[in-house]
Amino acid sequence: MKSLWKILPLLALIPLLTASVGHAQGSATGATSVTVSVGPEGALTVTSPTSLTAVGTVFNSYSGTTTVTYFVRTTQSTGNGNITLKVTSDFSPANGPSVTTPPTAGDALKYTCVGAAPATPCSGSQTASTGASTPVATFGADAHTTSTSGSTATTSWTLTNDPVYKTGSYSATVTFTISAT
Repeated sequence: MKSLWKILPLLALIPLLTASVGHAQGSATGATSVTVSVGPEGALTVTSPTSLTAVGTVFNSYSGTTTVTYFVRTTQSTGNGNITLKVTSDFSPANGPSVTTPPTAGDALKYTCVGAAPATPCSGSQTASTGASTPVATFGADAHTTSTSGSTATTSWTLTNDPVYKTGSYSATVTFTISAT
């Protein structure tokens, strides 16, 4: 019985300890602000390679098509952007077509453009260059493509079929670039 009297005061403290723990618990909330700065962007992929072939009568020009799938977003009020191309590696090996130094005056790698909205395609026939970028498409303010499929720009090529070209397979590299502001 004596030991029971020693335990009773301790048992009386248990509800007090439990009550104070209960008051220490509670709920609290906090909040944060999530911000994002959405800027202009552009991305593209190019179908590759593009084969140029002559169809029809003898010495018809070679022709082929390159399709570019692009994604773009320009700023709402003053934004703009473009897609350009540049021949970054001229035709090789030697003795065939050449963008930089064609074997005959008037030989040229030319193209026309078709673009899906929001692009405005280049106008008329363009001559490809190794020295400067040339236009494929432009974008105005608040231009944006869909997030899932993008849009397309098509470049339809023609290359003079000059009889002085030596027979063989020739290759050039054309680099497409997109920009957006």
